[in-house]
Amino acid sequence: MAHDLHALDDAYLAFWREYQLCTLTTPRPDGSPHVVPVGATFDPETLTARVISSRTSRKVRNVVEAGEAGARVALCQVDRARWATIEGVARVSDDPDAVADAVRRYAERYRQPRVNPERVVIEIRVDRAMGRA
Repeated sequence: MAHDLHALDDAYLAFWREYQLCTLTTPRPDGSPHVVPVGATFDPETLTARVISSRTSRKVRNVVEAGEAGARVALCQVDRARWATIEGVARVSDDPDAVADAVRRYAERYRQPRVNPERVVIEIRVDRAMGRA
């Protein structure tokens, strides 16, 4: 079921705070989908989802290669009958403050990630939410 982004219910938002792995789908340069497991965070106040990664990963390169307008992506998580998908436009940031903020959020949901001097953050401006939590 689709959700009004300004009225996401408490169960849906709580599901995005649980320790759940996600899949991130990004478009390859040929348009085919590239789907990989990731840890992700979602901030409903700013409608921003974040995925930390190494700048050399295929998912990061897919977003960068989409150009300045960004890449249309989807994040999905599933736990038995509960599921949630958020979609939006992704861009990559290597801004140290943005990366540090994303690492902090990741550590709150999952665990402290290993040190990675090549780390960047994929920031997704969420414009669609679906699911049943």
